Amino acid sequence: MVPLSMTLIDTDVAEAVKNLLAIDGLTIGLLLIVIALLSSVSFWMNWLKRRYHDSVDPAMIRVFNRRIVAWLTIYVLLGLTVFLGPITTLCFFLGVSFWALREFVTMTPTRRADHRTLFWVFFVFVPLQYVLAAYSGDRRWFIAFAVLIPVYGSLFISARIAFAGEAQRFLERTAKIQFGLLICIYALSHAPALLYLDLIYYDAASGEYRPWDQTKSRLLFFLVLMVQLSDLLQFFWDRLYGRNLIAAPIHATKSWEGLVGAALCCGAAALILQWLTRITPFTTYGAAIMGMVISLMAISGTMTMSAIKRDRGVSEYGTLVQGHAGVLDRIDAICFAAPIFYHLTRFFLGAAVAG
Repeated sequence: MVPLSMTLIDTDVAEAVKNLLAIDGLTIGLLLIVIALLSSVSFWMNWLKRRYHDSVDPAMIRVFNRRIVAWLTIYVLLGLTVFLGPITTLCFFLGVSFWALREFVTMTPTRRADHRTLFWVFFVFVPLQYVLAAYSGDRRWFIAFAVLIPVYGSLFISARIAFAGEAQRFLERTAKIQFGLLICIYALSHAPALLYLDLIYYDAASGEYRPWDQTKSRLLFFLVLMVQLSDLLQFFWDRLYGRNLIAAPIHATKSWEGLVGAALCCGAAALILQWLTRITPFTTYGAAIMGMVISLMAISGTMTMSAIKRDRGVSEYGTLVQGHAGVLDRIDAICFAAPIFYHLTRFFLGAAVAG
């Protein structure tokens, strides 16, 4: 008779093998291609710096290389989490959110009376939001996922600070914690929540909507890729054609030419990618529109977080991600793009919504 423990081990091994075989080869392949391209670009930029050091601006090369290294780090980590499964991806974003909120709170100091409120924020609302993200594919749990922090979290924070009995700068203290929780936790949690969406797509051959049975990691890859392209493309557009700054006191290099150029290029890149790979459930033109929306929201996130840094008189958030100042500096764009992309995708192609 086979021992029960051996049966359980065999079951676990079989389940692990099944998950391994279910990995989306297209997503992993595209991740490897992007990592190889970024590595090649970084090598090429360093070669230019050494070869034409008299005619090439070394400061621009250095800034660009920092962006490349930061995105390479993110892609490698994202690839590992996609390879290991949705729960690992969820835990990865949970850790990033936790660290980002820590950087935000450090940058916007709170009073001693707020420490107990922060305990609830870090150790109750943060993990609970990500637990709900794992169940957000269900219509009932989606409501809890969508309102936990904007409604219950905001009300709890204001009440808990009031109960602490310190009225000095009450509105400012409440707003800082609420905004940090909204951006670093609530907004970013929509990125891994993409893995739990139940979607449909339009089948042009039959003229009907059908269930989209591809792995949801493609959506997450599409989001991160468009955010990264927007970041890199605006960097080039700003320096080559940027003439009219969006808001010089907020960001010294972001221009309207860079915003429009990056959005249009992202739309074109999304159209080509969708046409070649069918990586999303959108139509070809729908993917192009989503690429432009993601680009615009990514730039909005960068500008917003830059305004906060200017207000606080700091130039960086932290030093977690190699090649850039801090983790919040690299995910600010994703924080703004993720919830918009998630809700638009669910609204137009969500099976539960359509049903």
